[in-house]
Amino acid sequence: MNTSISPIVSEFETEEQAASYDVWFRAKVQASLDDPRPSIPHDQVMAEIDAIIAEAEKQHRKQA
Repeated sequence: MNTSISPIVSEFETEEQAASYDVWFRAKVQASLDDPRPSIPHDQVMAEIDAIIAEAEKQHRKQA
């Protein structure tokens, strides 16, 4: 699966769609930057996800 993506070809059908997405994306980024809650360190998030995955695999093995 070595699909090359062109930086010139847009995934949007119109300029209006691209502009609308840009506005939405920038608003999401700004909302994240403005969020007063403390950041969660990457290592902590990954450890929590690893635990969730391990538990799901454990449950899957029990069902098999």
